[in-house]
Amino acid sequence: MPNPLTSRQLYLRLLRYVRPYARPFTIGIVAMIGLALTEPAIPAILKPLLDTGFIEKNIDSIHHLLLLMVLLFLARGIANIVSGIAIGWVAGRVVLDLRKDMFERLLVLPASYYDHHPTGNIISKVTFNVTQVTNAATKTLTVLVKDSFTVLGLLAYAIYLNWQLTLAIFLAFPPIMLTVRAFSRRMRRFSLAFQNTLGDMTHVLEETAKAHKVIKVFGAQQRERDRFHVVANRVRQFQYKVIVAGSANVPVVEFITAVLFSGIVYVGTRQAVENELSVGGLVAFFAAIGLMTSPIKRLTNTSQPLQKGLAAAEIIFDLVDEPAEPDKGAHDLESANGDLTFEGVWFRYNESADDTLQDVSFQVPRGTTLALVGPSGSGKTTIAGLLPRFYEPYRGRILLDGIDISALSLSALRRQISYLGQDVVLFNDSVRVNIAYGMDPLPDDDRIIAAARAANAWEFIEQMPQGLDTLIGENGVRLSGGQRQRLAIARAILKDAPVLILDEATSALDTKSEQLVQQALERVRQGRTTLVIAHRLSTIENADRLLVIDKGHVVESGTHAELVNAGGAYAALYHGQLGGTGEPGEPVA
Repeated sequence: MPNPLTSRQLYLRLLRYVRPYARPFTIGIVAMIGLALTEPAIPAILKPLLDTGFIEKNIDSIHHLLLLMVLLFLARGIANIVSGIAIGWVAGRVVLDLRKDMFERLLVLPASYYDHHPTGNIISKVTFNVTQVTNAATKTLTVLVKDSFTVLGLLAYAIYLNWQLTLAIFLAFPPIMLTVRAFSRRMRRFSLAFQNTLGDMTHVLEETAKAHKVIKVFGAQQRERDRFHVVANRVRQFQYKVIVAGSANVPVVEFITAVLFSGIVYVGTRQAVENELSVGGLVAFFAAIGLMTSPIKRLTNTSQPLQKGLAAAEIIFDLVDEPAEPDKGAHDLESANGDLTFEGVWFRYNESADDTLQDVSFQVPRGTTLALVGPSGSGKTTIAGLLPRFYEPYRGRILLDGIDISALSLSALRRQISYLGQDVVLFNDSVRVNIAYGMDPLPDDDRIIAAARAANAWEFIEQMPQGLDTLIGENGVRLSGGQRQRLAIARAILKDAPVLILDEATSALDTKSEQLVQQALERVRQGRTTLVIAHRLSTIENADRLLVIDKGHVVESGTHAELVNAGGAYAALYHGQLGGTGEPGEPVA
């Protein structure tokens, strides 16, 4: 896990995302500074308006001053519009760039990251947390710049009018700063917990939406209600703590300010009575002090969105700083022959104390089919996952055409492999895009149709309203299970890679479709190195060789007939599925 950054480091890193848009951002900042510096002009106009215009009855002076007041507010309006548009545009670009960086990182993270992080939490980071960061990177900065210059300008004018009274204002700064700092720490801590818990709630919502049929059939609505209530209540509790910390912050600051302001008013009024200060000067001074109240309050209020944004930034940069899957291989391989070798491979998942694979060794000559069989959890799918380097063995090596696959770049290695897992993954796009997924440019329709025919998918595709252009919905929700499986097989066929991995590739097909697809896969396997994982042993009887995996070990190796007649572990599995006697040495019919 990356080391946590300090608030200053987080904010400086956020400002790096603003740097590419320095010109519009500078325009916005300059407009804000201009807007802030017009604030002291208001009491500056009030002083001669009262002293010269009303007290000395100078009508011409009143007209000029009122016209100047109108022009002043026109300039303020223009500056406000320019700053709002410029900063708003920069904020949108910052959000876009942050999301792009996060998504780019998600594309290269190792499989182990997704094993340990629920999808809902990841979605929450890209959607919710980024918007929180925007407040810290742009909106909060806007308040800090504009209101800081406003306070400084008003303070300078107040010093010009009466420096003794103005100096008293500085007495309020130390207690205000201490108060803001104390509450900021609490808000940062609670905001971080709130946003992490919100990700947990998103995860529960996502699971409920995906599993709504299972929930209904098994009558688990109350369980899901309770689960959602627990996590939603945690979100409420942390959100409430943030609100309490933020709400208590402002009244304390306002109370300190009010006490000091009351004392200043008292002293200023006495000076006016004793003719040490003109009426216009007194009103202008009070106006300057009064106009400081709102920007000081806004500056105080920035602590809450700032701490929320910094907490969100911490979550975002934790994701962005996650190490990508290792890709140190520099060797390229245009087209592999397909000779595959596992040499003494050991593998263990991070959270496991036991080895999933132990000293696994085997060879798959070019153009042959190797089937992996064994009970669930024996390590078959792990072997298939090691070949495309979804995971890395901690001992031993895997060779493709005599080259250690760790020496190959990931793109070069994965270009040689077609993978069809037991969990079919389709995208909310057209049939054409799903079959030709990852190909740029898309191949012509003849090649796509040929692949669809080979996978026994064309018969239902041509019946669809828009044929290859038909949208299939989220993960192919508009298709049957068998249709989804056949589209995924067509995708693997179209890639035409020298190595083919089939992990329960026919698990969702009915008997008729399975027979047709098995025939297609037999044709596709010709000349290709194929690694097949299947629980239904009838589907891999024609494999050139079978490995029986049990508890991470290779316990048997041979052809289907050899292993059945040997009467070992494979024979027990085979006869158990077919309803045979299971006696050792029972011959193959």
